[in-house]
Amino acid sequence: MSSQIVQARFLERPNRFLGIVSLDGERTPVFIPNPGRMHELLIPGRTVYLRPASGVLRKTAYDMIAVDHDGLVISLDANLPNRFMKQMLLEHALPQFRGYERVIPEPPLYGGRADFRLESTDSVTMIEVKSVTLVVERRALFPDAVTKRGARHMHHLAKVLEEGIADRAAVVFVIQRPDADSFAPNVDTDPAFAEALSIASRAGVEIVPLLTDLHDWKLRLIREVPYNLDLTT
Repeated sequence: MSSQIVQARFLERPNRFLGIVSLDGERTPVFIPNPGRMHELLIPGRTVYLRPASGVLRKTAYDMIAVDHDGLVISLDANLPNRFMKQMLLEHALPQFRGYERVIPEPPLYGGRADFRLESTDSVTMIEVKSVTLVVERRALFPDAVTKRGARHMHHLAKVLEEGIADRAAVVFVIQRPDADSFAPNVDTDPAFAEALSIASRAGVEIVPLLTDLHDWKLRLIREVPYNLDLTT
């Protein structure tokens, strides 16, 4: 374990971004860098892993970055998939994306920003990245809480293809745990996102679910897994 990472015991979660842990026997507030519900992961008594916070004007001294889930250490950091994708794209390490010359993080798009824009002399690819931590019966599901923003991103990806802004568009679901065999939208939790993803897929948006595990507190690619968009299952 990194000398900077410390263990604590999870106690409660007063709000989306605030956790209370027992650290050295004291109740300690920590920042949770993930707005998802994660009810199946953040169970009182579970071992969690904290990293000293960086930056100024912080109300908490630690970020909660991972949890021990029945012996499996799972990343909780919703920002980690974007850092993982940036590194993989810069290294040209993903066979799903080839032939590009430039990687542009957070390019402007429809009054907001996309996650990545890949450019070559004759093509443009737009990419959105989503963090997945929920697995049920070895199927990774996204989202675990309603995400209007996520649905909007799916519509934007379809729109860039329709308007000719990009030649390719893709949504990459980074599954931050290795115990899944497939991916599906979480229809029960957010049917609007599931429908938006289905519409985007029919418009030509590519769906790339990547299975990863946590190694030296970074995500490590295992493989791409299949997906199912059948909204009735």
